[in-house]
Amino acid sequence: MSVTRSNTSARSRTPAAALLAALLLVLLAAAGCAGGNGPGPESRSSSPPGTAADAEVLAVKIDNVAPARPQTGLERADIVYVEQVEAGLSRLLAVYSSDVPPVIGPVRSARETDLELLRQFDRPVLAFSGAQSGLLPAIGRAPLDAVPPSAAPRAYFRGAERPAPHNLYLRPESIPYTASGTEAVETLGLRFGPAPPGGETEDSRTVRFPSARTTFTWSAERERWLVSMDGSPARTSEGRPLGAATVIVQNVTVRPSAFGNRSGNNTPFTETVGSGTAQVLRDGKAYEARWARTSADADTRFTTPGGERIDLAEGPLWIVYAAR
Repeated sequence: MSVTRSNTSARSRTPAAALLAALLLVLLAAAGCAGGNGPGPESRSSSPPGTAADAEVLAVKIDNVAPARPQTGLERADIVYVEQVEAGLSRLLAVYSSDVPPVIGPVRSARETDLELLRQFDRPVLAFSGAQSGLLPAIGRAPLDAVPPSAAPRAYFRGAERPAPHNLYLRPESIPYTASGTEAVETLGLRFGPAPPGGETEDSRTVRFPSARTTFTWSAERERWLVSMDGSPARTSEGRPLGAATVIVQNVTVRPSAFGNRSGNNTPFTETVGSGTAQVLRDGKAYEARWARTSADADTRFTTPGGERIDLAEGPLWIVYAAR
C-alpha cells in the first residue's frame, strides 16, 4: 500500500442469554458463506428482539469492485470506511445515523476487521450478506446486532441488472433500526468545526492497496473531495459525483488473519486499536495528525501533532485505513 499526494505550495451470561447465543450460532453456521464470497443468508441478532431499534448507528458492508459500482445510498452515509480485503482489493463499511436512504447496496460479507472497528459504537446494527464459517462465532459474541438476510429476509432483494454476488440490496425500513437523526461522527466524540491553523494546500490524495486505489480530488466549487475508485470517478446511482467533506488517511498495521477465502487468499486484519499518524484532508488542505484508540471500547481521537483536537468540515467523513 502506498499514499500519493499532490500539493500546490471499541460477563457472564444468564441461562436465557446463553441459550439465545447458542441459537444464534446455529443459525449462523447453517447459512454461513464459506470464504465470504457468497451472499447467502445467515444469523439472527444476538440481542433480544426490538433492541436494535435503540442502536446508535446502522453499518452496512458494501461491495467495492467494478461490477458493484455505482453503489446505491453511499452518498447518504455519515461515515464511509475503506478497508483492505483479500487479494489486495478494497471494501467499504458505510455508517448511517442522521439519514438513511430507502435502498443501500450492493451488500457483501463481513470481515474480522469490522468487529473491532464497530466496537467504537454502542451496539450498532450490522447489515451484511454472509461470513465464512470460522468467523461466525466471533460475530455471535460481538456487541452488535447482526441483521443478515436470514434475520430479515424481506429487507433484502436482488437487483436484476447485475450478476450475483454484486446485486444484493438492503431496504433499511424493513430491519429493526430507526435513525437517530444525529450525526454518527458525534457518537465517536468527533465534531464539526473550524479547521486547525496551518496545513498544506492539496489538490488530490491517492491511497493504494495492492489491487485497488482510492483518490480524493478537491473541488472548490462543490466544497468536496471528489472520490475516484481504481482510476474512475465514483458516482451515485443517479449519476452525481460522490464526495467527502473530510477525508482521514489513517496509517495502521494491516496483518494476516486466521481467515481466508475460497481462492486461498488470506483475509487481512486491520488493527484499529493503538496509535499512529494520519493525514486529515479538509477545505482543500492537508493536515498532519495523530490518532489514538486506547482499547476496543474506546473512541478514536484525532489530534494535531501538538495534541489539539482536529475538527471536521461539515458533511460526509471518509476514513481510509492505509497500511504503514
